[in-house]
Amino acid sequence: MNPVRTEDLVVSRNRRHHRDPALAPTTDIREELLELEHKGELIVHRVPDPHVLVGTKYGRQKKIPMGNVWHHKSCGQCGHIPGYPTSIIWLHKMLGLDSYDPTNQTSCTGWNYYASATSNSLAQVSVACRNFAAAYKDGFYPLIHCGTSFGHYKDVREELVTQPELRREVRKVMEKLGYPLVFPEEIVHYSEWVYAVRNKLAALKVHDVSGITACVHPACHYHKLIPEDVVYDDEIYNGERTAVITGLALAFGAKVGDYSTWYDCCGFGFRHILVSRDFTRSFAARRKIEVMINEANPDVVLAQDTGCVTSLDKSQFAVKPHGVKVGVPVISDAQFAALAMGAHPFRVVQIHWHATDWRPLLEKMGIDWQSAWEEFQEDLERIKRGEIKHLEWGDVFNG
Repeated sequence: MNPVRTEDLVVSRNRRHHRDPALAPTTDIREELLELEHKGELIVHRVPDPHVLVGTKYGRQKKIPMGNVWHHKSCGQCGHIPGYPTSIIWLHKMLGLDSYDPTNQTSCTGWNYYASATSNSLAQVSVACRNFAAAYKDGFYPLIHCGTSFGHYKDVREELVTQPELRREVRKVMEKLGYPLVFPEEIVHYSEWVYAVRNKLAALKVHDVSGITACVHPACHYHKLIPEDVVYDDEIYNGERTAVITGLALAFGAKVGDYSTWYDCCGFGFRHILVSRDFTRSFAARRKIEVMINEANPDVVLAQDTGCVTSLDKSQFAVKPHGVKVGVPVISDAQFAALAMGAHPFRVVQIHWHATDWRPLLEKMGIDWQSAWEEFQEDLERIKRGEIKHLEWGDVFNG
């Protein structure tokens, strides 16, 4: 994999991520979790074997499970971008890895926490521990699909570890629910798993993406919250930016186009999207998409979070009447990998849910979307005729 060189960057000096070990936290919260387990206060759910180790911002090694994962899905993905979670699950199936799609998962309630501030610590921590206990009981390790949940759960972990009284109250809630107090050894985001297996995925690609230029938008709730727990790689931007999305794109042979506002939020911002949607749309289109087009002219934007894909994709229509330069499809890294590996663009990736025109991207990737669309329409007709209730994985792989 070719590294992205520092001299190719367009980065303002005050926003560089210097990976000075002296800036790292003096304690490792994972060790504190293990100490609490030793005292009998909770159960630490260990990362199962096989797993791989990846580097984090200050050099600590993070365990990433290869299989046996519990897909902690995202409410926003399932509601607005359904091809996002199905692509993640499809990638696991393509590698022959065991995973579980639970029906007994709740939202992380991060919307409440970040957007309205009407909840409280006990409720937030209890929801997290309830989901983790469900995964533990099911015998699978939680893989977090949502960047917001990922960041939120790291905040929750800090509270649980450092506040004994809160821990006692959470334990009471878990007892009423019939669950033990469980917390995972590592909080793992799906994009970290995708990064860890990127070369295995790339070996299965069927479409040449060497002519594709991608701009990368890293999610704020992924790399700005508890940054010491995020994956970095010295071969990617000399370790000065998180490696996960860029590493996947490079492994698949795509070009990565840099742009000056890479560090900025997508515009979603939680309260912004709720109380000042026009700000979100203008920020996403003008501060992000228009800058990408002017500086890198990408074929696609790759992101790793529900809100980021939603804002960057679905905001572009609003500024067209004002002559803003937009028109770049936005998908997740998992969807991009799935498309390159031959996943059905509508049965699996469900790219028709995306608002910005995706047809030029698929055509440039060599994907016959017209034929795939006709197949998908026949699927719908079968459902209308009552022949099937919904598509099964067998239809996806063998249809």
